[in-house]
Amino acid sequence: MEVLKRFADRGEIDYPMLYDEGSKVIDAFGIRNEAMDGKKFGKNDLTGVPHPGTYVLSDEGVILGKLFLERYQDRHTTEAIINLVNEVVK
Repeated sequence: MEVLKRFADRGEIDYPMLYDEGSKVIDAFGIRNEAMDGKKFGKNDLTGVPHPGTYVLSDEGVILGKLFLERYQDRHTTEAIINLVNEVVK
């Protein structure tokens, strides 16, 4: 949790953040970026980081759509996310 606190402090993030200890949820969804296992970014171990992605959920929690990228450094544009939402939400 300390790495998450440092990240939040550095980014001045003042909203709750989730911590996936042991990457259990990441592995359950099959989104672990295995290319990062054993690598470090500064003092931070990158083992267990996910591919960056976005899920669009229904009110009932059903996945309606998703976008994912290979590199952990990349992120989808706002436009790409809005386009996905417009495609899957009726």
